[in-house]
Amino acid sequence: MIKKHFFTPQFAKFLLVGGLAAVVNFVARIILSLYLSYGWAVFVAYLFGMTTAYFLSKIWVFDKTGRSVASEAYYFTIVNIIAVIQVWFISVILAQYLFPRIGVFNYSEEIAHFIGLSVPIFTSFLGHKYMSFKQKV
Repeated sequence: MIKKHFFTPQFAKFLLVGGLAAVVNFVARIILSLYLSYGWAVFVAYLFGMTTAYFLSKIWVFDKTGRSVASEAYYFTIVNIIAVIQVWFISVILAQYLFPRIGVFNYSEEIAHFIGLSVPIFTSFLGHKYMSFKQKV
C-alpha cells in the first residue's frame, strides 16, 4: 500500500503543492500572530493554506473528477477539518506545554507550527485522493 500511494509522481506533486500551501500558511500565521492569539492565528492561517492547496491540487495534482466544485470543496473541507485539528493540537501542545517544559524557548512557536503542519501529509493525501478528488461514478 505504501508504494502504491506514496512513491508516485502524483504524491510528489502533492508534496510540492502542500509545501507551497504550507509556506502560505506559515507566513500568514506569523503575520496573523501580530493581531491574534497563537491558537487563533494557527487556525486562520490554515484557511489561507487550505484555499491555496485546493486550487493548486485541482489544477496540478489530481485528474478532473467530473463532479461539481461544490462537491469537491465539501470533501476537501472535511479532509482539512481533520487535518487542522491535528495541526492545531500538535502546534499548541508543543509550543505551549512541551517546549517550555524541556527548555525550548527560541522560535518555539515556529518550530511547533512546522511540526504540526508536517503531520497530516499522508492522511490528507489519501483523503483528497479518495474523497475530495475521487472520480465521479
